[in-house]
Amino acid sequence: MDTNRTLNLRCTLTFGDIYGQILLWMGVIFASLAAGLALMGTSKPLFALVGVGLILVLSLPFLLFAFTTTLLNHIALVPDAEG
Repeated sequence: MDTNRTLNLRCTLTFGDIYGQILLWMGVIFASLAAGLALMGTSKPLFALVGVGLILVLSLPFLLFAFTTTLLNHIALVPDAEG
């Protein structure tokens, strides 16, 4: 085994790989804002603010997990062509 072989770090992530995730999370944001506006018309606007905040706070970890795993799936160690 050649121990002097160098490796290059390659990232093949493109915008198309995360485009669906961005659209999905934007849909979650718009749905929570629509629900908040609907609740704002009632006599309890505090429920609207809590509802929107809760949806956004609970969906953020899933978004970050999806982005992170997608990024890690597109990172590879490639042997150097020169070495």
